[in-house]
Amino acid sequence: MESFTKLLLFVTGVVVVVSLIEAVVLSRRKSASSPFAWYEVWISLFDLAARRLMSLLPISVATPIFSFVYDHRIFTVDINSALMVFALFIGMEFCYYWYHRASHRVRFFWATHAVHHSPNQLTLSTAYRLGLTGKLTGSTLFFAPLVWLGVKPEVVLFTLFLNLMYQGWLHTTYIPKLGWFEYVFNTPSAHRVHHASNVDYLDANYGGVLIIFDRLFGTYVEERADEPCRYGLVTPTTSRNPLVVEFEHWATLIRDVVKAKSPWIAINHVIQPPGWLPDGGGETTEELRRKSKHDGATGAVNG
Repeated sequence: MESFTKLLLFVTGVVVVVSLIEAVVLSRRKSASSPFAWYEVWISLFDLAARRLMSLLPISVATPIFSFVYDHRIFTVDINSALMVFALFIGMEFCYYWYHRASHRVRFFWATHAVHHSPNQLTLSTAYRLGLTGKLTGSTLFFAPLVWLGVKPEVVLFTLFLNLMYQGWLHTTYIPKLGWFEYVFNTPSAHRVHHASNVDYLDANYGGVLIIFDRLFGTYVEERADEPCRYGLVTPTTSRNPLVVEFEHWATLIRDVVKAKSPWIAINHVIQPPGWLPDGGGETTEELRRKSKHDGATGAVNG
């Protein structure tokens, strides 16, 4: 465990240094009409530092969940062959896909994950802005099946760490499409779509290292030259206060639950997608696309 902590600190340090070098380069390239937003980098650094401090506190939901599940495992698995490594890799990708999809489609999880999508520019520093409340939401439940099957919790967590490390380089706007690589692996092009707030790009490309589960489950969307990505949230976060960025979505969720006219509506505010309203007039991805299609059809008729 101590060696893992040292590795985590080393890799984190490298990622931060590289992201700052990128920020300096990008800030010199930006024009006066579109300046580089250094405050976005500072908010990401605040998030990273705060999460490191929180890791010192015994408040993680992962430990008791993994401990309970491992005590009731159905097998005991040793990762001692190439086949087992491959099986663990695919299993992690499958679990990560559904974790990531739920983080966009369930408002309770989105309240944390929205922090990662809050930057209005896409840079390497976006990769380590993950939200302070992740340890408290129980998202580790999505990876518990691997532990239940007999993989040691520390192995699952290390595999997840490697998965997230791969994703660091995806948060770039200057790496083009990569040919055949796009069909199997997650790439900067695919991830740009994932971070875009364009209606056509919403809720797409959830994969970690691979993109195959998006293709299998119908959530893959290709980046198009005629539809440049607009980064950030559908309703952009404009605050430069890191605490606002961290907790604004929790505040609105709590407000909606408290003001709900019935317990069932309150529960739906928690489990439905972001933008859901009980009268159906909200801003879920489906409703935004229906509105966009309607506006497009109306514009065509009027034209």
